Amino acid sequence: MCFKNLPIAFDEDGNAYLKEGLKDPYEHKVVDLGEEQEVLKGLLERNGFIRNIDYDPVTRVAGALAFHSVVDLEKRKVLSTNSMATLFRGYEVILKGRDPRDAAYISSRACGVCGGVHATTAALAIEMALDIKPPPLGIVMRNILLAIEYLYDHPLHLFLLAGPDYSEELVRETNPELIDKAAATKAKHKDVHDYETVLDIMKDLNPLKGKLYLEALSMTRVAREAYVFIGGKYPHPQSVVPGGLSVTVTASVLNEVYSRLIKFFDYSQKVTGIWDDVFDFFLESNPEYAKCGIRPATMMDTGVWDRPDHYDASFENCDKWGEARWSTPGVLVDGEVVTTKLTELNAGLEEFVEHSYYEKWDGHRFKEDPNGMPLSPNHPWNKETIPKPGKQSWKDRYSWDTAPTWDRMPMEAGAYTRMYMTAKAQKAPASQFLENTGTSMKIHVPKHFLPEKTLEWKIPEHWNAFERNRARAYCIPYSAMVAMENWLLAMDLIKNGETKVSVPYEIPKKGTHIGFGAWGAGRGFLTHHLIVENGVIENYQIITPSTLNAAPRTPWGEMGPYEEAVLNTPILEKFDKPEDYKGIDILRAIRSFDPCMPCTTHIMAKDSDHMVTREVTTCACGIE
Repeated sequence: MCFKNLPIAFDEDGNAYLKEGLKDPYEHKVVDLGEEQEVLKGLLERNGFIRNIDYDPVTRVAGALAFHSVVDLEKRKVLSTNSMATLFRGYEVILKGRDPRDAAYISSRACGVCGGVHATTAALAIEMALDIKPPPLGIVMRNILLAIEYLYDHPLHLFLLAGPDYSEELVRETNPELIDKAAATKAKHKDVHDYETVLDIMKDLNPLKGKLYLEALSMTRVAREAYVFIGGKYPHPQSVVPGGLSVTVTASVLNEVYSRLIKFFDYSQKVTGIWDDVFDFFLESNPEYAKCGIRPATMMDTGVWDRPDHYDASFENCDKWGEARWSTPGVLVDGEVVTTKLTELNAGLEEFVEHSYYEKWDGHRFKEDPNGMPLSPNHPWNKETIPKPGKQSWKDRYSWDTAPTWDRMPMEAGAYTRMYMTAKAQKAPASQFLENTGTSMKIHVPKHFLPEKTLEWKIPEHWNAFERNRARAYCIPYSAMVAMENWLLAMDLIKNGETKVSVPYEIPKKGTHIGFGAWGAGRGFLTHHLIVENGVIENYQIITPSTLNAAPRTPWGEMGPYEEAVLNTPILEKFDKPEDYKGIDILRAIRSFDPCMPCTTHIMAKDSDHMVTREVTTCACGIE
């Protein structure tokens, strides 16, 4: 049985049913956070080493993120955390009443970095709702688009957003004792990146002028160039439509894509070698770094990259075509696979707003999914987005984010989740480039300038900030090899005369039609839940990876992933007095989730006039 907390059981034939004898089967306890806040208030008043630390804004491209922590600088521990989405964006409200075909173009604007994934997720939702099956070449080309979008996103995260946290400039400011040690530590992967020592790598991670920083900018351009040959433009493609793509695909187009894709063969070897060397150095220098951003590997992912011979868009068959994806959908609880079925993943979803700036909705319109599995009144198909601005209170409401859960558990999302899930589940069909062992994923990278090589990402013992970033590095060869496999499929289809990339369809003017798109952003899990009523969108709900990761407390008091990861993070930074504290360990924990932060971060220590302003895209730590 995959559900432990929701009142859903299964009979001997595997059919789901709602447990009997429960007066209110979806009832949940709401915990008062006031007592915790009173305790913290007392500690703040009595102890000068206990400080409020506010990070505001920690801005994401797709919205605004702030973070509040109470830290004990004497015991070097975090006592309490709160993650706050500080901006209402309202795409779910904007889409109501519109033609379903508008969804791909409007929802694409939900993110200024990964708009293409929203466009495709919207198309998938419409395809499910209206029974539209794209042709094989359309499916394959959408896969290539997605992989290329990841090849843009992953270097951006590793070297421009998270990378400066491990640069020579930042480490010298926050942990100077590591500099001499890095200079004396030989790099283990010199054969692929040509750096002699770990300090040499750190120097080239320095923002704006470091070679690795600048090279990553160049590689993001390579990926964008490949993307526009299919998507038309980036980041908001015009060619992604329900039923496939509205673009002509030829061998010439595919060759242009290949000439860019092949550059990631050598680059992926280099990037994995660099980050293996850097992260191994930190973890070997001080084992306490293994606690930075640590939390259980309790995560979920929808899976991505459809097989053209399996995907038919239908809800009825979504378990089959979901498990056939190059990336396996499902849920991990403390590192163990709980389910790989999209129907169970969907049924376990709930969203709560007790600590969010939203009004609770009434009603329970969809009590079951199309296959008869019970659905909660808090499921996205039943949810209404009703904004309710109010005063910020740690005891009550403090975020524009909701608290999504699966089986009443907060869930982490990330690019790494799809690799972890796929490697662990061993459900993905055979691939000439990928091998899933149950404890690792082996990635066979072909020869370019560097010799061919098999890279192996191993499921780590501890799930922390360093392992999130390390896994993200391995997502570059993973994505490149999926793109390569689909490129070969596309060439075969064209050679065989299968050049059709879309199918016609009509929007029905009568009736109720429901569907959900299950796809993935650079940061992981992404769903769009759609209800079409008499030809227009009656309800639309989006759950992004940042919705999961930045979630506030659940009604019963469990922290969201950012909050839990920061709470578990020790303070390892060196400082002489509280005013010198920069918060690098907390920032490393948050940034390991890739919350899209290309703006400034301000850190204030309460009861002092000391303000730290830092440019996330530049020094990421230095006091101005």
